[in-house]
Amino acid sequence: MLQKKYFNISERKILLRIIDVLVIMTSLFMSFELLEFNYFNFENDHVFGWIFLLIFYYLIFGEIFQLFNLNISNNRYLVVRSIVITAFVTTVFYIFTPFFTPVLPSNRLQIVYLFLILIVPIVLWRFIYIQVIFSPKFFKTVIFIGKSDKIEKMISQIKGDNFHSLRAYFSDRNIDGIDGFRDINTEKLIEFSLDNTINEIIVSKKGLSDKVVNSINKELIFLFQKGLNITSYESFYEETNFRIPKEYLEHNFYKYINFSKNNSNRFYLFGLRLVDIIVSFFGLILFLMISPLILIGNLFANKGPLFYSQERVGQNGKVFKIFKLRSMVTNAEENGAVWAQKNDVRVTAFGKFLRNTRLDEVPQFFNILKGEMSIIGPRPERPKFVKDLEGQIPFYAIRHVVRPGLTGWAQVNYPYANTIEEQETKLRYDLYYIKERNAFLDFKILIKTITTVLFYRGQ
Repeated sequence: MLQKKYFNISERKILLRIIDVLVIMTSLFMSFELLEFNYFNFENDHVFGWIFLLIFYYLIFGEIFQLFNLNISNNRYLVVRSIVITAFVTTVFYIFTPFFTPVLPSNRLQIVYLFLILIVPIVLWRFIYIQVIFSPKFFKTVIFIGKSDKIEKMISQIKGDNFHSLRAYFSDRNIDGIDGFRDINTEKLIEFSLDNTINEIIVSKKGLSDKVVNSINKELIFLFQKGLNITSYESFYEETNFRIPKEYLEHNFYKYINFSKNNSNRFYLFGLRLVDIIVSFFGLILFLMISPLILIGNLFANKGPLFYSQERVGQNGKVFKIFKLRSMVTNAEENGAVWAQKNDVRVTAFGKFLRNTRLDEVPQFFNILKGEMSIIGPRPERPKFVKDLEGQIPFYAIRHVVRPGLTGWAQVNYPYANTIEEQETKLRYDLYYIKERNAFLDFKILIKTITTVLFYRGQ
């Protein structure tokens, strides 16, 4: 069976990085050979070290400024903005590390040339990427199988993305606004799949009759033998949304949710604790340096105590005191504790600035040094809220098996949650982190946190 060629999400991200690096290296060499660009002398013995550092800066700042974010990479305006910002910051950092970079040229225009070399060729290549790779020709073509009320939301979600092309869905009824309906009781999956170029079939058997399931299984076995990729709805959901599906939160949760091997990896845990201590130490020093400005802002726009503490639930359910900069009016909870909300009227003008920049969380570096928290982990909640949530959301207490964090996977992917449904969604992000916990995921969380602060998107 002929399958359509496509680029999946991970391949697109790798492709962007590899081609960006090749374009930069080629542009540097061609500029040295054909133009009067001597800042990078390719006849120098240290040239490979210089290029390595430049590429390192570019990839790090490109990650921070979302240059490899696939949603941004599909938008000409946003991608140009990201390229310019990344090139500027990369150039600045590069020229201010003189022990590891070429000697600053007497002709300072060479620095401008370096800046342009990091912009113009990359912009041209990215426009080609948008026109060719991001076209529907390279989307993954998929088929959904399952009850309409089960698969409808997922189908609606991928309908608007730039990675999947829905070829059909075999279900019990037509879904409003979605083309491609095939009656699961009468139409043959094999015939349709063989007549079309399909990359993947997503199957949800929940709610289907035994007769339909048995019939589908026979067809799926045949198609699997033909080399077609078949995945469960739950696995596809997790891969697409980076959180576990609701179906995992059932009595047999242990079939789907397990500790990441890193939860017992001493090397990983030691490295994480070492990073916690180093980052917290420098974080507190930085806080002391900017504290005069914070004190002035608090005096005129916050009016009242600068610091406050609250009880929070930590690892293994142990209660500890968390430290924060006050961002709400002093009598914010005179009628009892309530969840914070987006655009909360209790937040002061200066408090809004503290929240958007995440400065209100900086005193928690002290909690991290004490070992009560980590840089990365589920955000600690208040005992009252935890008690309520454990009574309404199954398995909520599972998130307490790891040390709580200053920032976390749920924190960078979801805004404030002030309903049970939203708290349940955040829980599924936290459980995804516990299940997939690793150094690369920790790095992604740090980068997304930095991006949130720089783009003033804190909640």
